[in-house]
Amino acid sequence: MRAASQGVQLQPKRPLVSSRSAARRLRAAPARCVASPPSPSPLAPRSSTGNGALVPASRASKPARLAFLDEEGQLIRPMPADYGFRSGSGRLYQQDYGTIPKNAWELGVDNFKRELRALRRAVRFNELGAVEGEAGEAMAGPLYRLGFAAARGVFGAFARLDVWLEQKSVLNELTEAPLTHMEGELTAEQKKVLAQVRSLKLDDAKVAARERARHAAAPGPPAPLPIRFTYASLCWVLDALYAGRPIQRFWILETVARMPYFVYISMLHLYESLGWWRAGAELRKVHFAEEWNELHHLQIMEALGGDLKWVDRFVAEHAAVIYYWVLILIYLLSPSASYQFMEMVEGHAADTYSEFAEQNRELLQQIPPPLVALNYYKSGDLYLFDEFQTSWKAGGERRRPSCNNLYDVFINIRDDELEHVKTMAACQDGSIALDLENGQAMAEFASEQHIASIAPWEEEEGGQAAPQLPFSAQKD
Repeated sequence: MRAASQGVQLQPKRPLVSSRSAARRLRAAPARCVASPPSPSPLAPRSSTGNGALVPASRASKPARLAFLDEEGQLIRPMPADYGFRSGSGRLYQQDYGTIPKNAWELGVDNFKRELRALRRAVRFNELGAVEGEAGEAMAGPLYRLGFAAARGVFGAFARLDVWLEQKSVLNELTEAPLTHMEGELTAEQKKVLAQVRSLKLDDAKVAARERARHAAAPGPPAPLPIRFTYASLCWVLDALYAGRPIQRFWILETVARMPYFVYISMLHLYESLGWWRAGAELRKVHFAEEWNELHHLQIMEALGGDLKWVDRFVAEHAAVIYYWVLILIYLLSPSASYQFMEMVEGHAADTYSEFAEQNRELLQQIPPPLVALNYYKSGDLYLFDEFQTSWKAGGERRRPSCNNLYDVFINIRDDELEHVKTMAACQDGSIALDLENGQAMAEFASEQHIASIAPWEEEEGGQAAPQLPFSAQKD
């Protein structure tokens, strides 16, 4: 974690030290305070080899007070720990951020070791029981009980196989579940925040009612049957399988929600390479900014612990790969239908986040924002944040949201999703081209006010050439 621009230990009478580039214009602490690395994530990797052994925060160092100073000079207290499975090089703005990866073989082997250990712990230390406990009454129906019974049988068979392989010295000895180890090392503040996050709730019936009201107020064109089926299958995975587990549900949603933007970029690039269609370069930039936005949503949910359990990572990552290729096929047949699918998904996401924020308002306002959220919404470089909001750019405005607590974060995410809905609708009716033209015109107009560009030269008397004034200066 590059904490010099994000988290700090406040120690009086020492100068400020910043390790981030001046372009970010982030300051970690006020004058007479030092910016030094905070306590590590409670789930930081034991080594850079990625052997999957996750360890708690350093026992030697005293827990530090974290602080984040935004561009307006406001000091914001971020969340005191990263509760996710991935940390270090697996999280934006932390260690190894911006470095190149290893080769595919090394990455695959490292990930296999990490996930194999996590799988063994999942089946040996009753991760399924923890999932059932988190879901509570939301999964009390007969179908859920039947599903959990079948899953327990599968997990039990894998657990017995794991014990047998361990006894035969094929696998290393496995001692304890990582969650117990991690939670035993958290500070009182970190435990309090984690308990608050785990107590957040979501009423699926109210989400469905909100969605029905939105459709009744602004009914759109009917979607083709394949699009409705794809959308319904995604909603079933999110709403049925993850009832009672909102943070894990949001993490699955954000993992899958990135895939369509990968598809759009891939297909537009392919069409350009084949010489079929070369008018999509500006649109690719918008889709990349949209994917970058969804990536930060994903990392926020990871920091809240959404990816902590092996079974959730298994479902999310396999669903994402499947959806990628399904959407490739849909885009090949009908780009408009592909955009309509994403409009439906983003609309559902906005309804879900709206209900979640309203239902948990008081508790969310007590929880500090994750560090990755502060870096995204409050850093000095908001180019990519502005880029995906085509409706705002077309009007020459800039959206600058607050990020003082977790309630602000979820409101920001909801508003981001609503911006995606507008962009997807504009991609279907063709108005995206006008939005991009208007945005470009606004950017050019702003440039004219600050850049003394030289117009065509004119001859003065005596043969001396003199430049004309810029258009903006001539008006004055």
